[in-house]
Amino acid sequence: MDIDLDNIARAAETIDPVFRGTPQYVDEQLCAALDRRVLVKVETVNPLRSFKGRGADFLGAALPPGRPVVCASAGNFGQAVAYVGRTRGFPVEVFVAESAVRDKVRRMRSLGAAVTEVPGDFTGAKDAAREHAQRTGALFVEDGRDVAITEGAGSIAVELLRAGVPIDAAVVPVGDGALITGMARWLKEHSPHTRIVGVCAEGAPAVARAWAGRPVADTPIDTIADGIAVRVPVPAAIPRLRALVDDMLLVPDDAIRDAMSLARTTLGLVLEPAGAIGLAALASADVPGETIATVLTGGNV
Repeated sequence: MDIDLDNIARAAETIDPVFRGTPQYVDEQLCAALDRRVLVKVETVNPLRSFKGRGADFLGAALPPGRPVVCASAGNFGQAVAYVGRTRGFPVEVFVAESAVRDKVRRMRSLGAAVTEVPGDFTGAKDAAREHAQRTGALFVEDGRDVAITEGAGSIAVELLRAGVPIDAAVVPVGDGALITGMARWLKEHSPHTRIVGVCAEGAPAVARAWAGRPVADTPIDTIADGIAVRVPVPAAIPRLRALVDDMLLVPDDAIRDAMSLARTTLGLVLEPAGAIGLAALASADVPGETIATVLTGGNV
């Protein structure tokens, strides 16, 4: 296992404080609506409105100042790398699909990134970013592959357990896999009874299929959850997912829409589809346990 526990612990103490110590609580209205005890970890109250700053900052702290960094993003990771590049002193170029959410693209540019739009989907943008980095000598960073990003995301689990509340299951959105594998690595060590449950959109099942050991063809994408709309899984993430994740659920878009509405009415939070998919899973699937934790990962609608 290449995800280092000491690095996760260090990330929990050293990443930019604006991303640490996020709210976590049990809300009575939400629990009543879901008919179960749910602990939410809110990752939308920071300058990026998503959890991505944790991993990007932990990675960025080890990068040489001044060397250009290139990445691909559906939106939130690109914002995170742009933010960290601005604070830590390296230029950032983000490749996005032409279909990327316009508000996310504008936010990347406002944070100082050069943004290149390419035809096709996120996978095409990633291929273009990788080729550009090879051609120019820039450093290509990839969410789900670079282990420091995963370790930074794992700091969420450190904070969850500090409260001392026993957690029977953690229900976590799954895109490229950095969040769930970072969290699972820590939880498996420090709360081994906690069941790790990943959630993918029904319209983007490639990662769930890869986790299950099923062949992953060129799977079409048809989901509103743009933040986790993965067509081709990151190869490095699959062994981590198989080793650390106990179950994987698929959730339809209608359930995601209902969960976004539920978050507004019970928590007063605006969540993007990927950010609400954990709640959608709890509303539509039977996840055993007395206390279930889920991460509300983003609010960039």
